[in-house]
Parts: sequence; C-alpha cells; structure tokens
Amino acid sequence: MLRRPVHSATVNTPSSDLQFPLETRELDNGLRVILQPDHSSPVVAVHLMYHVGSRNELPGGTGFAHLFEHLLFQGSEHVAEAEHFRHIQEAGGTLNGSTWFDRTNYFETVPSNRLDLALWLESDRMGWFLPSITQAKLDNQRDVVKNERRQSYENRPYGLATETVLRHAFPEAHPYRHPTIGYMEDLHAADLDDVKRFFETWYGPGNAVLVLCGDFDTEAAMESVRRYFGEIAARPDPARTDVPTVETGAERVIRIEDTVSVPRVYAMYHAPPVRSPSYETGALLASVLAGGKSSRLYQELVYDRRVAADVHAHVWPLESVGMLWVVATARPGVSASSLQEAVDETLLGLVPEGPSEAEVAGARNRAQRQLLLRVESVGGRADALAHAAVLKGDPALVNSAPGRYASVSAADVDDLGAELLRPERRTVVHVVPGESGATAAAEPESPR
Repeated sequence: MLRRPVHSATVNTPSSDLQFPLETRELDNGLRVILQPDHSSPVVAVHLMYHVGSRNELPGGTGFAHLFEHLLFQGSEHVAEAEHFRHIQEAGGTLNGSTWFDRTNYFETVPSNRLDLALWLESDRMGWFLPSITQAKLDNQRDVVKNERRQSYENRPYGLATETVLRHAFPEAHPYRHPTIGYMEDLHAADLDDVKRFFETWYGPGNAVLVLCGDFDTEAAMESVRRYFGEIAARPDPARTDVPTVETGAERVIRIEDTVSVPRVYAMYHAPPVRSPSYETGALLASVLAGGKSSRLYQELVYDRRVAADVHAHVWPLESVGMLWVVATARPGVSASSLQEAVDETLLGLVPEGPSEAEVAGARNRAQRQLLLRVESVGGRADALAHAAVLKGDPALVNSAPGRYASVSAADVDDLGAELLRPERRTVVHVVPGESGATAAAEPESPR
C-alpha cells in the first residue's frame, strides 16, 4: 500500500497536488530563505544549496565544485577541522553534502531545539571559510578527491562509461562535457589562489537558497537566520556560463575496453531539460522504456529474448540541457552490438505504435509514488524544495509536481518519443571485456 507523507497536507487522489504550506523571504544580502513548517515530528531539516556545480567550471579547472564539497567540511574560522560533523552528530542529527552539474548542497536534520546549531555552522562556512583554508587542507582534500576518482571511476567496472558519453556528446568547452568529479590533471594543478577565487565567486548569500523544513516557529526561525546570516556581506552576482545548443547530426558510437565480464551498452539521447514543460513527459518516456520489470525494454530484452541481464532508463534533472539514458547489461555470450540491435528493434517498435494508455498510466503512478516517498520526510522535502527553487526558480513547483505528471497523456509520450528516439540524437558507448581504459575501436569524429 502506498504510504502518504506525514504532514498537515492532504492528498485526495494520486494525481492531486500537494498542499505543503511554504513561504519565501529574502535577506538584505540576497540570501533566499524558504520556510516549510511541519510540526508532526520534533525535527527540522536545514538545507543550503548553492547555485554552482561542475557546469560553472572553466576548461583546465574541472573538479572545483566537488572539491569544495569536501573543503567546506574541513572547518571555518570559528569551527575547527572536522568539528562540523562532531557538533551535529553529538546533537543527535545527521548531515551530508553532494555536488551535481548545476548545484552543490549541504544539509542537516537535527532535533528542533538544535536549529540554531545547524544555522550557525552553515553560516560560519559561508561567511568565514576563507580564513581557515590552508595549503595543507587543500593538498589533503585534493588527494581525497583524486582517490575517490580512482575508486569510483578509473578502477571501477564500467566507471569511465558515463564520462566517455559526455566527452563525445558535447563539443569542446561545453559546460556539461566533463564529469562532476573533474579530471585528474586539473585537480593536480589547482592552487590555493584558484580555490579562493572560486569560493569568492560562487559561495555568497545571493547565490544560495536556505530551506528550513520541520518543527519550528516561523518568526523565531527567521530571527535566528538573520542573526547568523544577516551580517555576511553581499557579493556581486556571478557571471553565468553560456550553454551552447548542441547540434545533432549523426549518431556517435564509441567502443571502450574495461576489466568487466560482460558487455554493457550506454545510450544517451538529448532530451528536454528540467525547466522545460516537456521534462515530465521525458521522465515518463524513460519509465515506459525501462522503468521496471513490466517495461518495454525489460520485458523484451530480459524475459523474451534473454539477451540482457538488466536494463534501465532514466532522465537527469539538469538545468540547461536534457539527457535521457538507456543502459543495458548483456548476458554472458551476448555481444555489445547484438545487445544494441535488440534495444533498437524494441525502440523501433515503440515509435510507430506508441505506448499504450496502460503503460503511460503505470509510468504516471510510479512517478507520483516516487514524489510522495521523497517528500514524506522533512529531509527529502527540503531537498525537493531547494532543487525546485534553484533549478526551476520556484519552490512551490514541488506542490504541483504530481499534477504535472497526471496531465501527461499517452499521445504526449508518443510524440516526444518519436522526436527523441532517433540515432542522430544519441551518443552510444559499448563497454566490452578487455584491458581497462583501452579504446577498442577508433573514436569517431563527432559532428558539431
């Protein structure tokens, strides 16, 4: 049975809008504050999202946003190294941070009587981080990130497939061409002055959104926000990186070797970005394709033809470009080319026929269920509100999200599928067994 989120809102039907009360205020220094009270449990989530990610890095300076995710946990002027973790954990809370192409976020969930602690810690690293940064800290965290790249990318099975897709799907210097973790040579070359300039440019109050979600009094909470964040000086608005349109003209297929036992095929189709009215349609299209064991590709490739051990599809919620991914893992003895042929034959069957009403209804139900499960906790809800505010410009879009999915018809999914699922709109990488990191076939010149 689908659980409803525990809050003051009511959800009458699976397709109805949510009713989370929320308010947005702004400090004189430009910090936007989103307040979403919920007194059902004595905890509060504090979520600080900076509108900066790997897309804001310059060629030769990749990996900075992710490096800062690590550095900002290494102390600030009034908080000693590693003390941020200790303070929150000893208060009975949880915390973490993450980096993406378009944003970097830091978040804590604490007992409601420790809200001031979380606000003080976040404000100290926003306003008083630079005096604490040292060459030793930079060197230490640079080594941590480089080791993370080795473990999660270079020495992990299939670990270089995604960045290989990006490198061939986008032209030189395109802001979405490199992975969020960056390239090893850029991490090695970063110096202390580079790090300080990046922080001063992107980590000011006017480039951030602070979300409070949970058990708090609105006016008392705002008084605390002003106390801790109000004296941080405003900074100039950072110049946004231009995102050129990608010209699609021919399919790109790249074959790389890796220390894997079976081939895997990655296909990325250029799709609507998260700000587009068609984003939800793209998400439902991915769900129809491979959103579960009843989906088209799963039924055809895993159950009927038995050429794949697994297949899934998803869209990335990106601000300025869209990506729809189809990833299939072969069964032993099945080649990457044979697997791709089976994928393509299934997609060719979808385009002229279109998805059925039942398939789209199932995709809508899955999307709405995932939304409800995400926002039932104050931490997940704060995350959703921050993403809606930063990537879409309006936190209230969280409330209307179920209705947007409910309004997508089978004809909408059919039309978008016919537009997107064409070879000239995709980049494909075949990962095949062999020597890790080797190119098993010449990489084609990508048309621009």
